[in-house]
Amino acid sequence: MGSRNKLGILGGSFNPIHSGHLILAQSALETYELDQVLFIPCDRPPHKDPGMLLPGKVRMEMVEAAIEGDPRFESCSLELDRGGVSYAVDTLTELADLYPESDLYFIIGDDTLVELHLWHRIYDLLSLCTFVTFARRQDMIRPEELHLDAPWPERLLGNVTLGRRFDVSSSDIRHRVAEGMSIRYLVPDAVDMYIAEHHLYLGDS
Repeated sequence: MGSRNKLGILGGSFNPIHSGHLILAQSALETYELDQVLFIPCDRPPHKDPGMLLPGKVRMEMVEAAIEGDPRFESCSLELDRGGVSYAVDTLTELADLYPESDLYFIIGDDTLVELHLWHRIYDLLSLCTFVTFARRQDMIRPEELHLDAPWPERLLGNVTLGRRFDVSSSDIRHRVAEGMSIRYLVPDAVDMYIAEHHLYLGDS
């Protein structure tokens, strides 16, 4: 019997995908010796206003453009195909069935870590995967900040790594496009070209 495959999961709106997402995925690959990372665009995010969300097909095409040529990264349309509100617990349940030979690593930032207690069926989700967190804050997160029953705070905080700082957000990129400002270097060149060619985000601010 060989060792089990280690599969990273990076979910999000990807509206649009940007260089910070790719740096996060690469950091997870290196830190946890993952074999691959799946990029999973949501259909409808449970904790965000979907008003500015582009159609799933468009966001998926940007993800595919961003990761093309890197065999370590793969797009996954599971949440878009399922439709409705994209709950991580449903996605991880399906992935566990699809990849029974793999251990699943859910990649998040520290801003998400302190909100996990609000997630749908969080204790079921915690049993399906290992959460790995990349922190931007230098100070340590305290167990009581997570508002979860033992032993989960200690387990989650045991997989927190100080990540490379890349202060860019999808909302910042949408604003820059709407204002006619450059997004070069903030997104992969292929995504920059896609946004320009399809005249995306011109009405946002």
